[in-house]
Amino acid sequence: MSVLDGIGVVGAGGEGRAVAAWLAARDLPVHLYTRDPGAVGEMVRRREIVASGTLSGRFPLRAVTGDPAGLAGRAVVLVATVTTAYPEVAARLAPYLSAGQVVVLFSSKLCGSVEFAHALAGAGAPHVDVVETDALFAARPCGTGGVTVLGTKGWNLVSGSTSGAVERHAGLLREWFPMLEVARNPVERGLHDFGAVAHVPIALANLGAIDRAEELLFYVEGVSSRTIALLERTEAEFAAVAQAYGARLLPMTEVLDRYYGCPATTLLDALRTVKPYRTIAAPTSLDHRFLTEDIRSTLVPLQALARCAGVATPMVDAAITIMSVLSGEDFRRTGRTLRRLAWDGLGHDGILRRLRAGDRETDRAA
Repeated sequence: MSVLDGIGVVGAGGEGRAVAAWLAARDLPVHLYTRDPGAVGEMVRRREIVASGTLSGRFPLRAVTGDPAGLAGRAVVLVATVTTAYPEVAARLAPYLSAGQVVVLFSSKLCGSVEFAHALAGAGAPHVDVVETDALFAARPCGTGGVTVLGTKGWNLVSGSTSGAVERHAGLLREWFPMLEVARNPVERGLHDFGAVAHVPIALANLGAIDRAEELLFYVEGVSSRTIALLERTEAEFAAVAQAYGARLLPMTEVLDRYYGCPATTLLDALRTVKPYRTIAAPTSLDHRFLTEDIRSTLVPLQALARCAGVATPMVDAAITIMSVLSGEDFRRTGRTLRRLAWDGLGHDGILRRLRAGDRETDRAA
């Protein structure tokens, strides 16, 4: 199989549509798969996607369908769904995957490639490489036929579930997405997700307004100097866990500058400078993915990794506890546990050995 056989994009939310448009704009053969074809009715009818904003144009799609069987013929399968759907998505894809294919996850949170690969194996799929990056676009669906791209990140990291996954596929991914840089390991990649650092502290600082469904610009009106204090404490815990697993985090101000170009000296100024963030509204429910997805798929595994390494994370612990009480869900049980990564029982040294084995091969590839 080769990319000439087509590229599968799974998921038709804002990120999935933006990824499909980005690749189709480069004359690549894109096949879009969604469990709800009715939500993309215009794309199904016209077999094209209409993009506006920083990416603009009408781009042809080879197919738009709800049938995953066609993925059997695609060398590359890009998954742009919410992380909480990974077990379901892996089960749906598993019967149609074959050795030699690669699955690329977008916005996979912390160690998403490890979880997805384990879920595929549990669903009976043959071994395929699974690699991951963050969301590369600030994008919103537009009707049933298009996408509005508010911004495209100028930098991000890529990692993988196995020692050779990035080595085998980084070249192709950088060709399609030149903003990508190889991470030391999936912990480094996952903890550089700015949204995972920022969403929960900002939401908790505005808990009453969100619970009352009040209108609020999340990054503009929802932040203050005191909110920034919460963010910086959370960032420090992310950095400590990263260091414990052989990784290093860039400061959030530098990450935002690399994303969108906002050379501010303080985090508060940076948040108010990032153009794509100016119009993002706050959630109108405590069940919004800004809270539930980041807690389940970043904070829960971060806390588990921290405990293995003996790193204290009081801010992360408090966020998980508060949201578990408010939602009536034990996120430490339902989130991305070490068992879902197949890392339970390994301990800090065992996890480090797996990550370091990946580092050696990634370093050779870079």
